[in-house]
Amino acid sequence: MNILIVSPQIPYPLWGAGTRNYQLLKALAQRHTVSLLSLATGFKMPDDYVAELEKYVRGAFHLFTPSPSSRRRDQLLHTLHGTSYILESHLLSEIQQTIDKLFTACTYDAVLFESSLVAGYSLPRRVKVIIDQHNIEHELLRRTYQNEKKWLRKWYNWREYRLVRAAEFERCRKADAIAVTSERERSILQSELPESFIEVVPNGVDIEYFNGNTLQEVEGHIVFTGSLEYYPNVDAVLSFARNCWPRLRAKLPGVIWQIVGKNPLPEVRRLADLPGVRVFGSVEDTRPYIASSQVAIAPLAIGSGTRLKILEAFAMRKAVVSTSIGCEGLAVEPGKHLLVADQPEAFADAIIDLLGNRERRQALGSAGRSLVESCYSWQQSGDRLLAILDKLG
Repeated sequence: MNILIVSPQIPYPLWGAGTRNYQLLKALAQRHTVSLLSLATGFKMPDDYVAELEKYVRGAFHLFTPSPSSRRRDQLLHTLHGTSYILESHLLSEIQQTIDKLFTACTYDAVLFESSLVAGYSLPRRVKVIIDQHNIEHELLRRTYQNEKKWLRKWYNWREYRLVRAAEFERCRKADAIAVTSERERSILQSELPESFIEVVPNGVDIEYFNGNTLQEVEGHIVFTGSLEYYPNVDAVLSFARNCWPRLRAKLPGVIWQIVGKNPLPEVRRLADLPGVRVFGSVEDTRPYIASSQVAIAPLAIGSGTRLKILEAFAMRKAVVSTSIGCEGLAVEPGKHLLVADQPEAFADAIIDLLGNRERRQALGSAGRSLVESCYSWQQSGDRLLAILDKLG
């Protein structure tokens, strides 16, 4: 088949949503000819990375960088016009023009939209449409406004939630197939879209690349990984610093918290001023930071989809402490694969207990590694996406 991928992030194997985009692109390229249109916002590619992508993108390949603008101003303008900033910021006239030219020049059998947010472009009627839902986008916005304390931000996210929810359901309703990351999300969407073809394509992990051992651990080190410009991650580390870190330091004065993720916002960088906190920001390889830590944490209060940070820690045989939202959608059993705590004191105490119990850490790490080997390799996820294309014919 000849397939066009439209993505809001550059497919890239090491960070967040780009990881899923990259791995699924690789899977499709095994059997099909792939073209790629991608936004390139907020990402500095390594000099040789385009050549890496061109190994898999055998058709058209276009990267788009939106013109710089004031986010706050644009949000205000969309609010005054009654439109969604989030939806409109993912629709670029240059991309629509490129799509039109591509379909004039050749035939595509299917278009894969990497998120409902970019599924608003116009296409010829004959083409099959697949939406890959990294998250249920309106669920993410709903949880954001529910978690927000400042009234103006709360109202704004409520407003975006209502607009995105309507558009997301409409775009999914028109799609020929929808891929989601977990059975939980499939059930949510299927209840609203009973006639739609919805399949689970789980998030995964490169189980060969992320394959560490506990011999590299440094006593008292814990780690958080994830994009540090992404609001759920920003909220998680700021809340952990405020509500859990003082208790941890009081009980274990030597504990070190490593925060690793691309493009940390200023408020995240300022956490390095706290005793024992180290903010590393963008790194080429997260594995040394995960390997040196005894515990990986996922203290998220906001989220949708499933968390790659947990799968990567599992693959590295690390004990994990997570909130319920942090690990939702994954086939985990609390107490066997990881520890789950939703209250700050309980979360901090779970970390303290694990730091003092090597046997428990190793048991959790081994169970997590076994889980990703059996259920969460990218090979399995890619096979599921290929199966969807086969069903669409």
